Amino acid sequence: MIPRLIAVLVLLGSGVAQSVVHYTTTTANVKYLFATAEPVLRLKSGDILDTNTLDCFGNGLKKPGDTLSMATGDNPLAGPFYVEGAEPGDTLAVKILDLQVDGDTGIGAFAPGFGAINETNYTPMLHAPLPERVWFYPIDHAENTATFKALDSDFSVKIPVHPFFGCIGVAPASGEARSSVVPAEFGGNMDSPEASVGNTVYFPVNVKGGLLYIGDGHAAMGDGEVAGTAIEVPLKARVQLSVIKGRTIGWPQFENDDAIMTVGAYRPVDDAVRIAFTELVHWIHKDYGLSELDAYELLSKVARIHLNEMVDPNYVVVASIEKKYLPAKRKP
Repeated sequence: MIPRLIAVLVLLGSGVAQSVVHYTTTTANVKYLFATAEPVLRLKSGDILDTNTLDCFGNGLKKPGDTLSMATGDNPLAGPFYVEGAEPGDTLAVKILDLQVDGDTGIGAFAPGFGAINETNYTPMLHAPLPERVWFYPIDHAENTATFKALDSDFSVKIPVHPFFGCIGVAPASGEARSSVVPAEFGGNMDSPEASVGNTVYFPVNVKGGLLYIGDGHAAMGDGEVAGTAIEVPLKARVQLSVIKGRTIGWPQFENDDAIMTVGAYRPVDDAVRIAFTELVHWIHKDYGLSELDAYELLSKVARIHLNEMVDPNYVVVASIEKKYLPAKRKP
């Protein structure tokens, strides 16, 4: 049964009333798989979802001395959220309207068998893996900073806060169920700072309703997420969900006023780069009218790539081009 939720109407800039629907995420109702499952909430296309997410440890670590064994699981997810009218072959657009850190402390950690320069299951070594360590980051909401405090000295430094979803994605195709640690064609654990306020994320709709999941809030993260975590935080989130009928994509995409961006998620990292750039060539050709070869040549001169993370089962790269380099977008 879908729980009772509170919906209100607001007037957007267009003067059209939109429904804002509230949902409360708790340790009792999170999921740990991107999969086809009973939705926790049904929304109409254009509705705004106002909710919260837990951190990647399920809000289980509270104070110095707490250990990773106290986490309730890896990357608990809010959802799934069903969007009326979304069908396979469509695109689900998720416009990120607001993200706020939901607490006064963030967490960073690494553990044996995980990390970019640590021994892992994918990169086994004969030496002993690095031991578990946990850092706590005080959040200053007035300054919009988090403070790194070294464990082995008295050094500290402030880091600007840039909240984003580490996990955002939809149910995979073909009935697959994928761990909340995995990024792939359906989105998932992309650890993309691009999943932040002001950006719209596009996902391929693989099942009826799309079934969106969100979670794994980050307050800040360096390129590569090399030690395996960002500054992990719970979030308060507001997103608008819309169905684009008949627009078919193969991988997640990001867009804002200035740029279009495509995701590649795979190992080795060079294949992730190839996926991202191939998708970007296709997008430019389809929506902006350049031939694929002209788009390929143009990207070689002005494109940018962002290595989001190289710690998950698949690595994630985002390729982008600023719209100022593109022709006017074709009308739908």
